Amino acid sequence: METRILKIDAPDDEKIKLVGEILREGGLAAIPTETVYGLAGNALRGECAKRIFEAKGRPSDNPLIVHISSFDEWAPLVKEIPETAKALADAFWPGPLTIILPKSDLVPDEVSGKLPTVAVRMPGNEIARAIIDSAGVPLAAPSANLSGKPSPTSAKHVIDDMNGKIDVIVDSGECTVGVESTVISLAVNPPRLLRPGGITPEMLTSVLGEIEIDDAVFNKLPEGAEAASPGMKYKHYAPAAQVVLIKSSLTEFVGYVEKNKSDGTVALCFEGEEKGLTVPCLTYGRKNDPSSQAKQIFDALRRLDEIKAEKVFARLPEKDGVGLAVFNRLIRAAGFNVIEL
Repeated sequence: METRILKIDAPDDEKIKLVGEILREGGLAAIPTETVYGLAGNALRGECAKRIFEAKGRPSDNPLIVHISSFDEWAPLVKEIPETAKALADAFWPGPLTIILPKSDLVPDEVSGKLPTVAVRMPGNEIARAIIDSAGVPLAAPSANLSGKPSPTSAKHVIDDMNGKIDVIVDSGECTVGVESTVISLAVNPPRLLRPGGITPEMLTSVLGEIEIDDAVFNKLPEGAEAASPGMKYKHYAPAAQVVLIKSSLTEFVGYVEKNKSDGTVALCFEGEEKGLTVPCLTYGRKNDPSSQAKQIFDALRRLDEIKAEKVFARLPEKDGVGLAVFNRLIRAAGFNVIEL
């Protein structure tokens, strides 16, 4: 398949009409959002979801997030919109928040992973919303990467993974948030945070009051358990190298890396921490700036493959605010391999 690559920098670009037409007719397009690039297809056609799974090499039991461009498009997808959902949407949409509710019959089982719920969000990226509007249908859109690999935050990442597998890739520069959306389920009581992201637990509790944080945010999903949200599987976001997370002070981290280094060892640390390390270093943001960590983490994980890292010792971020999302992605990239010094 020949993949068209379209540079689009504004929501009124005429090329958006072409992308919308491709999606409306059942094609697949990689589109920008504020979180990561998404691999979009018509959310109302089960065969489009199958094509998405095929392009990603992804198991079909993982639910997909449905993207909308206006509030009017939400109601047909769910059985009802409770007041709690309206309050969340008023506070955080458009933006990096996905809300799970019981689904309507309009949503195919292929999109919901055969679950009785559907995950919906309205992206903050204006080009994404313009593409959805042009398509005239809601779009199912997981991250536009090969299954298991780090999510794409630039068109280059998408081209590396998807060129020749889908109809079109929209290039709109780098994503501003850098990690996938927060996912909260309102199909349970109290509401349950299933995946952390740019909307933090503190922001959610400011609207909802009490919430629960699912154990799978911190730990492996139990064997045989259903994934209620994307990003809950055992291993995600992983480079080819073995990743080991180190929970320690910087001094302890440097000492451990130097003692345990070998050919192919790389240190993944925060900006300015390279001093004292004799192995190659990649950085992902500043230590006390989780937003910068979120924006850079997936690019750093992809660069590990580019430099052919074999073993990676990585600094573990704090779990405050957006840092919880970075922590969640890193422990999955490492297959929960954490050493505490």
